[in-house]
Amino acid sequence: MKRLVLRTRPAALMLALCSLAGLPATAQTTAPEPTLSAALRDKTPMGKARLRYWGFDVYDASLWALPGFDARQFENQRFGLELAYLRDFKGADIAERSIDEMQGLATIEPAQATRWTQAMSSLFPDVRRGDRITGVHVPGSGARFYLNGKLLGEVADDAFSRLFFGIWLSPKTSQPRMRETLIQGLGGTPR
Repeated sequence: MKRLVLRTRPAALMLALCSLAGLPATAQTTAPEPTLSAALRDKTPMGKARLRYWGFDVYDASLWALPGFDARQFENQRFGLELAYLRDFKGADIAERSIDEMQGLATIEPAQATRWTQAMSSLFPDVRRGDRITGVHVPGSGARFYLNGKLLGEVADDAFSRLFFGIWLSPKTSQPRMRETLIQGLGGTPR
């Protein structure tokens, strides 16, 4: 069984969540940066796109990466993806929708889907219009999440991170026009 580690602040909360979920709490190789500006210190905005669903504006997505970012190999590069919410949502609903989208990209075993949904539900707060959740993909480590620039926590699972960010960057995304708009600022980079 692959290990999933959820890291939040404070450490006691992380240990409790791992214990409740039946997950091992392991030592972390690199501590997440406490602020988004530190996590994205050398990244620049590459593209922006708006998600509209059934005529409703949902969020604006912004991709932050180094020059030369290759969308075809996004899983091998560190980058940030910010969602600026345009309406209110419950954190549990964000987690459920995310796992649905991830399952559209790849087959996920039911037990794994449950663990990932629980991890996201533990991290993602209810958001109000104007809130920003930014995910930072750290290759080989997992995904770190920030709310309005402050660290929420981490899902230390590289497979989770690849599928989560694939929601927006994979050629198999359910929103191909949004993906194209998001990565159009990459210039001559093959898609």
